Amino acid sequence: MKIINDGIGSDDANGYMRIDSYDDEKTGKIASIYKQVLEILGEDPEREGLALTPERVAKSLQFLTQGYLVKPADIIRSAMFEEDYKEMVIVKDIDLFSLCEHHMIPFIGKAHVAYIPDRYITGLSKIARVVEVFARRLQVQERLTVQIRDCIQETLNPLGVAVVIEAKHMCMVMRGIQKQNSVTTTSAFTGDFLNNISTREEFIHLIGSKLT
Repeated sequence: MKIINDGIGSDDANGYMRIDSYDDEKTGKIASIYKQVLEILGEDPEREGLALTPERVAKSLQFLTQGYLVKPADIIRSAMFEEDYKEMVIVKDIDLFSLCEHHMIPFIGKAHVAYIPDRYITGLSKIARVVEVFARRLQVQERLTVQIRDCIQETLNPLGVAVVIEAKHMCMVMRGIQKQNSVTTTSAFTGDFLNNISTREEFIHLIGSKLT
């Protein structure tokens, strides 16, 4: 197992450390398959430009799916604090990159996440890291939205969680219907965001506002 630490570091012994991990056995197996793919497509996998492509693809896929190696709840638990605060906490415009499980083509966009604490808060960066871990798996946007919501709800047990994701899917841009400007929006709510219209409207207003 080759592990490269990106310098972010671990929050604690049970915390989250972002790594690039390449399992030699997996790399070899995936590279072998992609060499065959290149041949099937009519390419010469031995030519200079493609000689290392199968290995690069194998490592790239492991990086893009490294979310399977991490438990998102552990990220939140690594920085949970008791705090008497029961107002909305929003982390918006979180960059998001994932692979559509139907075509293994990227979809990219932004996630907006909010929760209303009930005794416990978590470090703000942990919210963004939870988004990243779930995104670094083969996904559909709908499931990704719900997974982020449920992880925060089940770990922090807040008064409510709200998640909105806006993304552009390359499977719609590069192939298929080829609509280059289409954006898909998904949302998922619990607690006060689900049951209180004014709370939900406040969240939607704030994620659309440019605060200075």
